[in-house]
Amino acid sequence: MLTRWRAFFRRPDTAYIILTLLLLALGTALRLYDLTDQPIDFHPTRQLRGAIVARGIYYQLLPSADETARQQAAAFWASTGQYEPSILEGLMALAYLAIGGEVFWIGRIINTLFWLMGGLATLALARRMVAAQSSNGGDEQAFVIAWFCALAALAYMMTLPFGVQASRSLQPDPGMAAWLALSAFALYRWSETRSWRWVLFGGVVGGLAVLTKAIAVYSVAGMMIALAFYSLRKQEQSVAGAAARMLLNPQLWTLAALTLLPTAIYYLGRQGRAAEYFTSWTLALSHLLLEPRFYLSWLNLIQKLLNPLALIIAFVGLLLARQRTRALLWGWWAGYVVYGLFLPYQMTTHNYYHLQLVPLTALSMTPAFQAGMRFLLRQKVIWRWAAGGCALAVVIWMSWQALIPLYRQDFRNEPAYWQTIASYLPSDGKIVALTQDYGYRLMYYGWRKVTLWPNRGEIKLSDLRGSSKEFEQFFDKRVQDKSYFLITAFKQFEDQPELKQMLYEHYPILVQGQGYLIFDLTQKKP
Repeated sequence: MLTRWRAFFRRPDTAYIILTLLLLALGTALRLYDLTDQPIDFHPTRQLRGAIVARGIYYQLLPSADETARQQAAAFWASTGQYEPSILEGLMALAYLAIGGEVFWIGRIINTLFWLMGGLATLALARRMVAAQSSNGGDEQAFVIAWFCALAALAYMMTLPFGVQASRSLQPDPGMAAWLALSAFALYRWSETRSWRWVLFGGVVGGLAVLTKAIAVYSVAGMMIALAFYSLRKQEQSVAGAAARMLLNPQLWTLAALTLLPTAIYYLGRQGRAAEYFTSWTLALSHLLLEPRFYLSWLNLIQKLLNPLALIIAFVGLLLARQRTRALLWGWWAGYVVYGLFLPYQMTTHNYYHLQLVPLTALSMTPAFQAGMRFLLRQKVIWRWAAGGCALAVVIWMSWQALIPLYRQDFRNEPAYWQTIASYLPSDGKIVALTQDYGYRLMYYGWRKVTLWPNRGEIKLSDLRGSSKEFEQFFDKRVQDKSYFLITAFKQFEDQPELKQMLYEHYPILVQGQGYLIFDLTQKKP
């Protein structure tokens, strides 16, 4: 045994394996810090929806569940809408069954595991990309450069504050981003070998990315088309010839089929959903594409999320990338841009829609890291140590920044708070509410469902779609057959002066407490 360990530590790549394990351990620790705090730290609407869906699945699978609770959990689940297959939520429900209870933070562990898988795929692909671009230096130098560039990409993925916060959240995006990273690796290997093994593997992981969240199709398609064109273009003298070979290539058709069929089959049973989504989010908001402010807001958001310096290095890396690496990176970026043009509203309002950029930016930086490493290896040892110290300082600083929002916020009182509000809600009539997160906090913690009054974001979105309404008519229609009006989102309430005036002037207060207000709609003032 001792001899084996000595042999292991004498291997030239032992130090890099240890550094890889340390970075993975750091990434895991950052994501599991404050593990049991409530899922309100990052986009609570999306996280609470995931927790509600997981609970609904769990109660359907639990043989001993109370029938009333089972039906209520199923009704809450159905009310959230079905945006994509409930993969994460299903895994959470199975974990609930295995451990004998509902423990929402198991979803954080599952998504952390997904992210680690994506990190390993990014590490392997970055190392392969750098090795393929090595044009000078000995084997030992190329080995060192490839490993350090790959470790830099992994460090970025593991410690970027936005990546830490988003990849531990209870939503499908971390899984989608991880599958995209694995899909990029598989497609890159396919373009190198043209092997059916990589066709099958690439089709399966690409299909899982798209099935997890359908918007991944743009990125998978961008990578697939770019790499296929690069591979076939070398065998043809003209662009038309390469395009013709692409259309007749059975491996490409197999890749496309494996990527698209699972998602196509899933959505076939939900007729009209895709068309409705396209109409509401693409056609109705397409006028945003004509506004320069939209592109500035988009760019401003991603530089905040990804770090401005990282984006500059990634841009330099895109310019330095050659051959196959260039095809992959430019293809993925092109897919991301097309996807953003189809969903213009989300590009400036939903930061988790950009989560796939974390592995993409990590990979895009590697050609620039490679050039930097070549320069450093020609310098004195002291400069190499200085660069290593700077890299370590950046990792420590990013890790600290990732932890700040986690240790500064504490949401452990949320369950009791919302259960208290639920206890004051009358049960003799329907309730309309201006409340947080589409009523999901009240639904998840208080087991009560209400009809929602639109918040200012929905009102703004309605105006963007050109469907704004006259207030009094809208109010009368919204409160029709309702007995009570609940207010818990007081900032939203202050931003809607017409609603505030209507309620205070025409309806009496039934119950008022810390953080909540209930108006009686059945007793309209003369």
